[in-house]
Amino acid sequence: MTAAPASFQTGFALSPGVLVDAADAADVREAVRRAADRRLSVGVHATGHGLPGPVEGGMLIATHRMDGVTVDPERRSARVAAGTPWGRVIEAAAVHGLAPLNGSSPGVGAVSYTLGGGLGILAREFGYAADHVRSLDVVTADGVAREVTPTGEPDLFWGLRGGGHRLGVVTGLEIGLVPVARLYGGAVSYDGEHAAEVVRGYLEWTRTLPDTCTSSLSAMTYPDLPQVPQAVRGRYLVSVRIAYTGGAADGEALVAPLRTTAPVASDSLREMPYTESHTIHSDPPFPHAYYGDSAVLRDLDAVTAARVLELTGPKAPMMTVVQLNHLGGALAAPPAVAGAVPYRDAGFLLRLLSPLGGTDVAAVRSLYGEVTGLLAPRLMGRALNFSFGGGERTDGFHDPRTRERLAGLVSRYDPASLFGGPYGLSRDAR
Repeated sequence: MTAAPASFQTGFALSPGVLVDAADAADVREAVRRAADRRLSVGVHATGHGLPGPVEGGMLIATHRMDGVTVDPERRSARVAAGTPWGRVIEAAAVHGLAPLNGSSPGVGAVSYTLGGGLGILAREFGYAADHVRSLDVVTADGVAREVTPTGEPDLFWGLRGGGHRLGVVTGLEIGLVPVARLYGGAVSYDGEHAAEVVRGYLEWTRTLPDTCTSSLSAMTYPDLPQVPQAVRGRYLVSVRIAYTGGAADGEALVAPLRTTAPVASDSLREMPYTESHTIHSDPPFPHAYYGDSAVLRDLDAVTAARVLELTGPKAPMMTVVQLNHLGGALAAPPAVAGAVPYRDAGFLLRLLSPLGGTDVAAVRSLYGEVTGLLAPRLMGRALNFSFGGGERTDGFHDPRTRERLAGLVSRYDPASLFGGPYGLSRDAR
């Protein structure tokens, strides 16, 4: 076995039989051909945020050295290499007053995130990141490097945008950028004793929002650790996070109802350059061990949502971070070119994540099962990009029709299941 490159996710070990530290697309082509000759399963590793679980054997292609971004301001596009983190794309685009459709963490690999759909902080206004892909460079299981566009390899173009890594190794892609240089955003936080009031007010508030406002609600007990800010250390807080591309004055009027929902513990809402958008969520920048899963929901009522927070709050058997993403808007609109991103008519996405330091994974799964059981009447499926450590489960990532079409593409482009082995769900996600 070979030691894999360092991962952001430290809870699950990767021990490939062969590690390829690729520097360019030629290295990837050669690696895929050798894997096919030796009948080795193939996985891809950029930053390691979304590892599916402990894996041994096969070939792992590390793409972290393939790190680069080139912006074309006139076309409002960027070419992004396989191992590039979102932070680099954000900085390069900002020089031209543009922004990518990135997620909340600048350290996540842009390519893997996009292949899984890409639910970002501007999602309700602009849709999924996958909908803004213009072309992809991919090495398929036959070792052939292909340029995939809506008119060249249209079936692959459909499947790669939302189907994840199952159809080949993407060595780079071209994405569209949006004309956003600044936004009004941040978080309003409340003491957890007001959780039921806050979630009720939040759900009512989302019914009135323009598509220019993307938001989520989070709830967690902050660990009592030195690296956690003193103001929140050890406290159970419920927060509403907001990204609004309108003006600050309109933003203040928009969030006014939130500030009367319950006593406010902290308020970081402000106008900011897009390069500071990661401060809205303030995801941990340091590697750590965690397990996570998700539930795509048709809708959600306040009573059920409050019960979810009760199950996962301070009385839960382990620390659990809850995030409820408000969907709709452009996410529900048909994209210009269809892709494999499922569940476009969903109303919310519930995400659960639990640190694993000394935590029993079986107990985490049991708690998550109780939560999803509660949500069963409105459950549509799971989100491919938000399954951390649950690699033994692949159900629910796509609706039956999309899953059937993806299976047909796999049969056509990877009949030997080169990319379907233990690394088949490897991805960067958050």
